Amino acid sequence: MRMIDFFDRGARMAHDRLCMIEGNTSRTYSEVQRRSNAIARGLIADGFAPGAHAAVLSGNSMTAFEAILGVLRADGVWVMANNRASVSENAYLLDLLDVDTLFVHSDLADRVETFRRDCPNIRRYVAIDRPIDGADVWLGDLVIEGDATIPQRRSGASEELGFLANTGGTTGRSKGVMLSNGNWQALVSSLVASMPMKTPPVNLVAAPMTHAAGPLALASMALGGTVVVLPAFDAGAVLQAIERHRVTYMFLPPTAVYMLLAHPDVRSADLSSLEYISYAGAPMSLDRLKEAIEVLGPVMNASFGQTEAPMCVTAMPPHEHLNAAGELAHPGSCGRANLLSIVEIMDDAGNILPPGERGEIVVRGPLVMQGYYKNPEATAEVSTFGWHHTGDIGLRDEGGWFYVVDRKKDMIISGGFNVYPAEVEQALMADPQVQDCAVIGVPDEKWGEAVVAVVEPKAGCTIDVAALLAATREALGPVKTPKAIEVMDQLPRSNAGKVLRAELRKQRWAAAGRTI
Repeated sequence: MRMIDFFDRGARMAHDRLCMIEGNTSRTYSEVQRRSNAIARGLIADGFAPGAHAAVLSGNSMTAFEAILGVLRADGVWVMANNRASVSENAYLLDLLDVDTLFVHSDLADRVETFRRDCPNIRRYVAIDRPIDGADVWLGDLVIEGDATIPQRRSGASEELGFLANTGGTTGRSKGVMLSNGNWQALVSSLVASMPMKTPPVNLVAAPMTHAAGPLALASMALGGTVVVLPAFDAGAVLQAIERHRVTYMFLPPTAVYMLLAHPDVRSADLSSLEYISYAGAPMSLDRLKEAIEVLGPVMNASFGQTEAPMCVTAMPPHEHLNAAGELAHPGSCGRANLLSIVEIMDDAGNILPPGERGEIVVRGPLVMQGYYKNPEATAEVSTFGWHHTGDIGLRDEGGWFYVVDRKKDMIISGGFNVYPAEVEQALMADPQVQDCAVIGVPDEKWGEAVVAVVEPKAGCTIDVAALLAATREALGPVKTPKAIEVMDQLPRSNAGKVLRAELRKQRWAAAGRTI
């Protein structure tokens, strides 16, 4: 099955149901299907070849989703482009991933000149929301209406390339990730297995559609679900949308969950329609997780994945979060291996480790990517011993529950001891004054690396550094307790909302004239 076949399944089930809502505009499945057909006809007439690559550079937008569906219906390869990345990073990726056609929103019109200079392979620029300078054509003029069925122009085989994502560049230059029709099938199947829906979902897209929220919204269309699109995350707007549209499902990174919990209306809002809030992308504070279950309801759904094995390597559904006593049943766990994933813990020599021992989380199964685009060396590096290496340190317990300890490259060696930042961050986040934090190692003549914490206070709060240090020492002991705590109004974050430890680390190591 092709990716577009999943959408068509939803359209057959729910042709008169609302497919997408944005503001006061809504469209049924029949309308969206017709629009995607018209976009596909326009692309084909314009010379878009079977298997050609097309990117959609836009913020959250119903029209952007329709452009993606049009590309897939024309049997093209969808390239996930990030509107929040810098113009230079976008130019690098669009050129690396051999983009033939670029759909671009008017908010990003000023980038087209750079792309024309640095991306010679882009054949056609299509403005998606209105005519703009620099674009070859506006989407409204590209579409070709009609009733004839769009012919299938590729085989639709499982191994056929379906979409190209990128690694985000938080640990080095971004790489293109090749994801096939089979990977998409595994993703949708794993989602449905881990989060069975009582009714067709109403999926709120509040996180960037350029990351997990976009594919998850497309996956929900296979179930005939309704996708509600917000332009960006805003806690108040999220609460209003849940009430107005009776939202059942949404994806949020932990930082967005924290902001939702901090909103003054969260405890009075009617959130009874919610069935699942998926959280992933970074470890969640256990104290905030308990608060989320108390305030938002028993709806929290943990998962672990990465671009190379998207979103569903492991899962812990809401009913497995709490034990009979109402306490967290598996504190800090990201769940057990999902239906279509084989997950293990491996040491550097390729040995599978027993329960309780820390090592790298490795994965096999149909969820794992086909490889890095035009980068066989990097593909081979992450595929040693016949497993995909995630770069995350973790462990599993006797019951098969997995726990992510930290990124392999983020580990701090202080005085000969291994210190995992995520463990220290969990202790710091127990303080109710702390909104978010990052723990890094900095050069130190005595310790080699000293553990330093950078904390972001909640709005209107003042951090008592001495008290926070004392509480952390009591929880973790002296080795893991930060040697210093710095307060920062706002931590640096990636386009996906992840705190950038690497940025904080780089600043402090550069001042010491060292990188290691």
